Amino acid sequence: MQIRQQAYFVYLIWALLVLSAIASAFEGRWPMTFVALATLGLSLAPLFLADRFGITLPVPFVAAVTLFVVASIFMGEAFDFYERVWWWDIALHASSAIGFGLVGFVFVLMMFEGDRFAAPPWAMCVMAFGLAVTVGACWEIFEFTMDQWFGLNMQKSGLQDTMEDLIVDVIGAGFASWLGYVYLRAKDRSFWTWPIDRFVTLNKRLFRKSR
Repeated sequence: MQIRQQAYFVYLIWALLVLSAIASAFEGRWPMTFVALATLGLSLAPLFLADRFGITLPVPFVAAVTLFVVASIFMGEAFDFYERVWWWDIALHASSAIGFGLVGFVFVLMMFEGDRFAAPPWAMCVMAFGLAVTVGACWEIFEFTMDQWFGLNMQKSGLQDTMEDLIVDVIGAGFASWLGYVYLRAKDRSFWTWPIDRFVTLNKRLFRKSR
């Protein structure tokens, strides 16, 4: 189980979420209890899914996912950081777009078993870009649905908020696609290609044609 192999500060975040849920339940603050438990569950989900499909996740990736989930759900919704900090939503959308772009690129590379020359570099990067933007668009549809059906205010300022989020998603996805292109064209490992290199190294059986 990969839960036993994570960084200490990730364990600290999980422990704080558990303590927050217990304290909120003791005080009868059930919405906060639910948010804390939901945040904990979402941060653990990638690890369980990875174990289910036999994939090893890099420790920095798990740490990044945990921080993102805490920042978006626990701090963003429960503590209203989306309203208190003007750049909070923009930063989270940008980071998620980059993350999904990298995940999309790795998925495309996995389909070709790591063969960099199985398709033109630009084509593989366009597929990764499309996946990241699609996820961002689906999230905006989710926000709209929640606002319409349950009377929430996830879209904040409405159309302007949606368009700003989509623009940030496109920029983040473009940056991730560029990182994928650098990886495909690079002859040696570098700072920019490290996240992809690390994942490929940990899951060599999925990238048998990597060279």
